[in-house]
Amino acid sequence: MLEPFGFLNIDKAAGMTSHDVVAKLRRGLKLKKVGHAGTLDPMATGVLIVCIGAATRLSEYVMSHRKRYRATIHLGIETDTYDADGEITRQVDTSHITRQQIETDLLQFTGDLQQMPPAYSAIKQGGRKLYELARAGQAVELLPRPVSIFALQIVEWTLPTFTLDVECSAGTYIRSLAFDLGRVLGTGAHLSGLIRLASGKFQQSDAVTLDQVLASKDWTKYVVEPHQVLADWPRVDLTPAEERDILFGRRIEQRNTVGAEQLCLAYSHSSKQLIAVMQAHDGWLQPHKVFSLGDT
Repeated sequence: MLEPFGFLNIDKAAGMTSHDVVAKLRRGLKLKKVGHAGTLDPMATGVLIVCIGAATRLSEYVMSHRKRYRATIHLGIETDTYDADGEITRQVDTSHITRQQIETDLLQFTGDLQQMPPAYSAIKQGGRKLYELARAGQAVELLPRPVSIFALQIVEWTLPTFTLDVECSAGTYIRSLAFDLGRVLGTGAHLSGLIRLASGKFQQSDAVTLDQVLASKDWTKYVVEPHQVLADWPRVDLTPAEERDILFGRRIEQRNTVGAEQLCLAYSHSSKQLIAVMQAHDGWLQPHKVFSLGDT
């Protein structure tokens, strides 16, 4: 039996790593190809996109979409990891801080920014993840990364903590946002809770738990197909001749529904399944990623 080709919208529980979720699904559902699109820290909950079968090759496109989070920030305490799982490195009184002051200071964290990631992160340096180097006491080289924060709104205020709704680009570290805000306020801060509410078209309100999937007699009913996730991409329905050309790595004529340099989804004439991601270039559609019939 061929593996399904699509995604699972998992509502990750606290205390699990993203790798834990993938490993449990691989074993429990007896799958060969499983991965995730966008890591969630163990403390965090909410939307974790799991790629099944050949959809693992689509993860880069899914990860690039906007994210929405609900973040709880604890003022007055800094940690080495910038979150509640780390060691406390600094404590400061916060009784003088007002909501108005924070709302004013948050304005400088919206828009296009250069954000410094945490030392305890999965970014790689010299082939090793930064958190591995940091835990080993080795020097970590941090470089700012371009991110975009589209909206910040305080939704709960219970000093010394408050809860913030965040809409941001992929690659944004909410832990760094908490740390940087604490530095601007002069009190220090860390992230004490995080829920991913949405990642692209995946919403927490539609997510299912890991236990639900593993206990289901027909877990494939939870699989979201690629065209649903990449619904804003043009779709190309192939002729038999075009399908053969693509499977042999050859280009086909560009459709007028596909813009210059745009990516599109190419569907089989016979099976009606996705067989390739194509890219428009100079009047042609070039194979970008081709999925063999065995993949799908």
